[in-house]
Amino acid sequence: MSPHHRRQLTPLALAAVAALALSACSSAGTNHQQSDTLVYATGDAEPSCLDPHVGGNYPQALISTQYLEPLVGRDSSGKIQPWLATEWQASDDGLTWDFTLQDGVTFTDGTPLDAAAVKANIEHLQDPNTQSSTGYLAVQKIAEIETIDDTHVRFHLSAPDSALLESLSQQWTAIQSPAGIARGMEQNCQAPIGTGPFIVESWTPQQQVDLVRNDDYRTPGPEADHEGPAHIERIEWRFIPDAATRNAALAAGEVQVIDNPLPADIVAAEQSGSGIEHIDAPRPGAVNRIELNSGQAPFDDVRVREAFIRVADPNPGISSLFKGVASRSYSPLASVEPTAVADKSLFGTDPAAAAKLLDEAGWEMGSDGVREKNGAKLTVRFPVSTNQSTAAEQSLFEQIQANAAAVGFDVVIEPVDLSSWYGALAAHEYEAVSAPYTKVGPDVLRILYHSDGTIPAPSGYFANNAQLKDPELDAILDQASATLDEAERTKLYADAQQRILESFTVLPLYDQQNHFLVKGVEGVTTLGTVATPTFVNARLG
Repeated sequence: MSPHHRRQLTPLALAAVAALALSACSSAGTNHQQSDTLVYATGDAEPSCLDPHVGGNYPQALISTQYLEPLVGRDSSGKIQPWLATEWQASDDGLTWDFTLQDGVTFTDGTPLDAAAVKANIEHLQDPNTQSSTGYLAVQKIAEIETIDDTHVRFHLSAPDSALLESLSQQWTAIQSPAGIARGMEQNCQAPIGTGPFIVESWTPQQQVDLVRNDDYRTPGPEADHEGPAHIERIEWRFIPDAATRNAALAAGEVQVIDNPLPADIVAAEQSGSGIEHIDAPRPGAVNRIELNSGQAPFDDVRVREAFIRVADPNPGISSLFKGVASRSYSPLASVEPTAVADKSLFGTDPAAAAKLLDEAGWEMGSDGVREKNGAKLTVRFPVSTNQSTAAEQSLFEQIQANAAAVGFDVVIEPVDLSSWYGALAAHEYEAVSAPYTKVGPDVLRILYHSDGTIPAPSGYFANNAQLKDPELDAILDQASATLDEAERTKLYADAQQRILESFTVLPLYDQQNHFLVKGVEGVTTLGTVATPTFVNARLG
């Protein structure tokens, strides 16, 4: 548990805190709740950089959707759609891709969107000094970028990449002004320059980012319902970490959209008839899951991994804590991925079988209820990012901790901030971890479970938290990445998922929860790519 003891506030005190926060919200920024201003309150961690090329986490995707756009989009059925690129063509061997860009488009600083700009963006992602992770991994196979003319760019790949279009649809590879990039990381992190419907005007750390409408907007993506600029003039993007405070602000009309609402608040909103709309937009890529570090003891023994899986029993907690807004998953892939494969049979709860597996593995029960082997305790360090795991999820982890203790596991949950969490992973100071990873398409399996994923990206982040090193799985994932035949690709990813599940390194829980509550505004929708909200269609009520 956390080493910091927190004083529990009474309901009256909590209400006072919320009231003060609302007062601060109503006076924050320069716009003072103008009628043409939409206010968005996020509970995700405040980005340290507004450029999603740098690092590459979901909070960056959330906000950058408003000012940066990708080469291609994706609709709700999973079909890739034109966006900044109008056409594309792959060679028969999959090693050359030609893209045609929209003609006459400029970034909001007047720099042209042309082949040279696309080249600068890919090189920016691939430059180790950019410290990219998600974007870096997405464009790893692009070996050379050839500018044919202003509106035609050609990618030469080091190996076929069936996920290239999916990767290029993400916010972490969105295209931004090369002149903006050339200012240097510090300045570009403050206000990246794109082609999107809004422009970064200012950023007040620990408070808000102010966005102003791009009146010259002319590149509407697949979700836009009209040509031309957005209807609203401004967005105040506020950072309000406390879920209860965000919900109170929504109810009071201080904000129009909140993310990461509590499950109970979602249910209450749906049942209240108060005019609050619930948008459920599961993130693509991997599910929320617990991964077991097979690269070190005790989970280098498959029997110990299976024992943990057999005793974890997350279903009752998911049912009670999430109030029906989350459904148990038995797949490594999100339900929104058409290629997801589930195998419920591998995840039946059986504490007796778990105890037997631990006996067979040589772990003997100690007098304190914790098993031991060769003088070592059966300890499972489980760092939890409080920026990424909701209160309900942290409570679920505590239930799993108690269930595992019944057969002799000592699960040590360590709540930490995001930077400390990354540090624990980088130092391999964990045996279990829940690490959300959002990526469009099933190629996320290669990122997360190929042995290459044990090698850190330039940011220092490595994706293979399970530390899986399975040559047969690598071969399947490599083949899936190389084939452009959709049926064959789907079959290969099904085989890969089965092998991953049978390794007992992954305990799937549920889709990455991505909920929004909306009040006093119409036309809010989410991208078919990384499920982030877009306000290009929004109209204030």
